[in-house]
Amino acid sequence: MHISKTDALLSLSGSKARFREVFNHGTLNVEIYQPVGADHQNPHDRDEIYVILAGNGDFICGEERFSFAAGDFFFVPAMAIHRFENFSQDFATWVFFYGPKGGEANDND
Repeated sequence: MHISKTDALLSLSGSKARFREVFNHGTLNVEIYQPVGADHQNPHDRDEIYVILAGNGDFICGEERFSFAAGDFFFVPAMAIHRFENFSQDFATWVFFYGPKGGEANDND
């Protein structure tokens, strides 16, 4: 299976939606996400990973703030408040949702 960044972003063109699922397998769902102006997402009920495709800005997860650029990786546990802020116009990211609702157990506790 191969999905190019270009093809994923083209799947959003002409749509009011700022995200689109591009792949799923078992508990894995992969989306392309490209907000415009502001990120209005709510917490999700599954663990997720972001891999930044393009752009830069700030990522807020809980009380933490991180600067980001293309190639960066973020893990967000299920139900965590998070959002992208101050992002460039070309910002886009892969989003990977996986595991059960409520998130996977953390064996490191």
